Amino acid sequence: MAEFNPHMILVCGYSATGKSMSLRNLQNQEKWWLLNTEAGKFPPFRHKFKHFRIDDPYQVWDGFDKGMDNKDCNGIIVDSLTFLMDMFETQYVLTAPDIRKAWQNYQQFFKELMQKKVVVFNKPTVFIAHVSDSIDEKSMELKTSVPVKGSLKGTGVEAYFSTVVAAKRMALKDLEPFQNDMLHITDEEKELGFKYVFQTRLTKDSLGERIRSPFGMFSKEETFIDNDCQILLEHLQEFYN
Repeated sequence: MAEFNPHMILVCGYSATGKSMSLRNLQNQEKWWLLNTEAGKFPPFRHKFKHFRIDDPYQVWDGFDKGMDNKDCNGIIVDSLTFLMDMFETQYVLTAPDIRKAWQNYQQFFKELMQKKVVVFNKPTVFIAHVSDSIDEKSMELKTSVPVKGSLKGTGVEAYFSTVVAAKRMALKDLEPFQNDMLHITDEEKELGFKYVFQTRLTKDSLGERIRSPFGMFSKEETFIDNDCQILLEHLQEFYN
C-alpha cells in the first residue's frame, strides 16, 4: 500500500479566481476522470475529460477504487471538495437520528478518502476547493481556509495535502518581482493589466492563508506561477524525482 501520493494538489480560492480554468491544459484529457460534485456544472472551457456527475459522496470513493487499476485513467479531478463535504452533510448528517455519530462519520469519510483512497490511487489527483474568511478570536487575525465543519474544522482539510496553492487574480505590477519560468504574461493579459495565477508560497500579505508546499519546492521568485495544473504537476514530478 502506498503511503504517500506525490502527485496530489489542492487548488483553493474564492469564486471567479480561475480555479476550474487551471485544468484547461491537462494533457491526455480523455484519460482524466472528472468527479463533478457541483450539480453537474461543466468546466468553463471545452474539454475531453471523462465526466461523472456525483450525487452521493461515496461515489467519489468508488471513483478512486475503480480508477486505480484502470489503464484508461491517468488522473482524477474532484471539483469541488467544498461541495462534496456539503453534500455529505446534507445527505448523511442533517437527516441522521444520531447527529453526534453522524458528525464523526463526516470526519471519517474525509479521512478515509485521503488516507485510504487517494494514497492508494497514487496517480495525479487535483482537488478544487472554495475558501472563506473568518476571524481568529484569539489573535484577532483574518484567516482564510476551506470551510468544513465538525472536528475537521480545527485541523483543516489543507493539512492532508503536501501541496496547496491559492488561485488568485493579480495586477501585473504586483507580479513584477516574481519573474520565473512558470510565469508567462500574454499580450491579452498586458492589455487587461492583470493575470490569474497560483500563489505557491506565503507572503507577508497572506499569512492567514493555508498555502503550503514541501521545503525547497518553490523559490521566492516562484511565489506566483501560471494558474495551470499541468505546469504544477510537472513541477511536482521533477521535484520528487
